[in-house]
Amino acid sequence: MTDTTPTKTIAESRESLILGLYMALAGYAVLAGIPVISTAWSNLLGFTEEQVGRVAGADLGGLAAGAVLAALFVAKANRRQIVLVAIAIAAVANVACAFYQDYMTTLILRFIAGVGSGLFTGVAVATLGARSNPAKAFNYLLFSFAFVQAGEMYVLPRLPMTTIYFVFAATYLITVPLLRWLPERPPETVLSEETDEGDSSVAVSPAIPKSVPWLFLIAMALTYVNIGAYWTYIELASARAGLDAEWVSSVLVWVSLFGLIGCLVATVISDRVGMGKPLLLTLLLHAFVVYLLVNDIDPPRFLISVYAFNFLWIFIDVYQMGSVASVCKTGRFATLMPAAQGIGQIIGPNIAASLLAAGHGYSSVFLLCALASLAAFVVYFIAYLLLRGLPSDVVAGAKSIGAKAIGMRA
Repeated sequence: MTDTTPTKTIAESRESLILGLYMALAGYAVLAGIPVISTAWSNLLGFTEEQVGRVAGADLGGLAAGAVLAALFVAKANRRQIVLVAIAIAAVANVACAFYQDYMTTLILRFIAGVGSGLFTGVAVATLGARSNPAKAFNYLLFSFAFVQAGEMYVLPRLPMTTIYFVFAATYLITVPLLRWLPERPPETVLSEETDEGDSSVAVSPAIPKSVPWLFLIAMALTYVNIGAYWTYIELASARAGLDAEWVSSVLVWVSLFGLIGCLVATVISDRVGMGKPLLLTLLLHAFVVYLLVNDIDPPRFLISVYAFNFLWIFIDVYQMGSVASVCKTGRFATLMPAAQGIGQIIGPNIAASLLAAGHGYSSVFLLCALASLAAFVVYFIAYLLLRGLPSDVVAGAKSIGAKAIGMRA
């Protein structure tokens, strides 16, 4: 007990929570600011619309690759050492981007930076997921994400491209003196639960179909195909439609802050009626609000679509993260969430870029977004059917998450 007490204390400490939140927010920084970053790549570096999609996909695809690597090592390797490697990769790649700004070099460097970011974010999510109440920690993350997103929307358009890269590098380097707050290993309490089961590789209860957490991750990836394509191109699409650039920029700032309300409302709803049914309904609404832009992009449609999109995005993330946490007790699948998000982020922008390169226009991009959200709806619906009728204690995960929380019969 003497050897494990410090690990438990660090894992549950306020400092560990703060560091985990900061690391996750820093890791997701490109995702949060991708509309204005994409515009900067286009306006400041002269990349075409297709090239913007490729670079965005490489960056966020690197996030997926790094998160997969984190999932492979986070349970066995020293997490502080993983983070130091991640910081070195992400910081060096971001600094290099400031000096080598041609398209092909940027494409490669953004992928490398994404790998570092994925390693970094994977450890952060594992740290949050290993707490005694992971659902609460993820709610803190999503609540904070809205502030960070709004800040990026306001600040980044006012910076030159080189400064943006240096800011990203600095966000990783700041972590180095704070690593003493990061647990080096998974909490002993989690490991003991695995040992009690008799097989440390078991991440979910044997009563839950093994396909369920994987279906959750597939659906998350499909959701982020929608988010990746929409969020990468929404500002460029508004510019092509002739909307005032300053007005669009201010709308994006307020839209990000509006996400705070989405986080609060989603939490209240999940506490009362669970997450399954609200998630399915939200995915249908998400498909509808992106489909609004298929035929035309005028100020009223843009305003309704982008506000509803960001509001519902927070809903979706609250419910998706909670659903994964509810069926996974070791944190292994929680660590794979950034990978699922990143896979969607590389697929969405790249398909969108191909559609634009083929001359199909932004209407095809927003149709792609709607179809991806509907596909996620179908996958989640199948997962919930597989869980239907299981006893509530089988799927109890976080304190407030049980059969009712994931939409099954209580």
